[in-house]
Amino acid sequence: MNLLDIIGPVMVGPSSSHTAGAVKIGQVARKLIAEKVMRADIFLHGSFLATGKGHGTDKALVAGLLGMAVDDPHIPYSFEIAKKEGLEFHISGIDLGDVHPNSVKLNLTGISGKKIEVIAASVGGGQIEICEIDGLSASFGGDYPTLIVNHLDVPGRVTAVTSMLSKKGVNIAGMKLYRTVRGGEAVMVVECDQEVPMEAVAWLEGLEGILKVTYLSLK
Repeated sequence: MNLLDIIGPVMVGPSSSHTAGAVKIGQVARKLIAEKVMRADIFLHGSFLATGKGHGTDKALVAGLLGMAVDDPHIPYSFEIAKKEGLEFHISGIDLGDVHPNSVKLNLTGISGKKIEVIAASVGGGQIEICEIDGLSASFGGDYPTLIVNHLDVPGRVTAVTSMLSKKGVNIAGMKLYRTVRGGEAVMVVECDQEVPMEAVAWLEGLEGILKVTYLSLK
């Protein structure tokens, strides 16, 4: 346990879960799409929907998508700033089923037309969990450089990724594997202690059996 587990993050309030956590979700989603966000369809679930407006959850999510930090004093003015920066956003409610009550689905479009769908939850104390990316399971907090590799469930794909990281001097902090059915589509979520070189990410994208590579850089 560290100090933040007890007193929470330095932030613009009022809530570490509904405000600071929402900013971080927006930040991480912006980094996952890896370009300026031009449109955001934001769907609030559960407690985020019921009490989020009072806690500024809507403004916090938009602030994160704009790249603001959790302690940025401009968070309450994110709607006005988004308008000036050309970020079009729409906020509505949704029932995501049996998920964490502080959950949100983000459908984002970047400046190049790139799209990504992210489902995430604010789990308390300003900490978050990215639960799904583009409809496939993922589970990580956005605190480490993270590779999300969608691939065919065939032998050798995990070895190819881990061997590449070893050759690049990148240590694996944690790794999770998911698959739909045996021999179907699978997902690797690899949290790393160091940044993964972009040429290595590009190499993975061209590897046989790899369907998609999403990389979260903390730079």
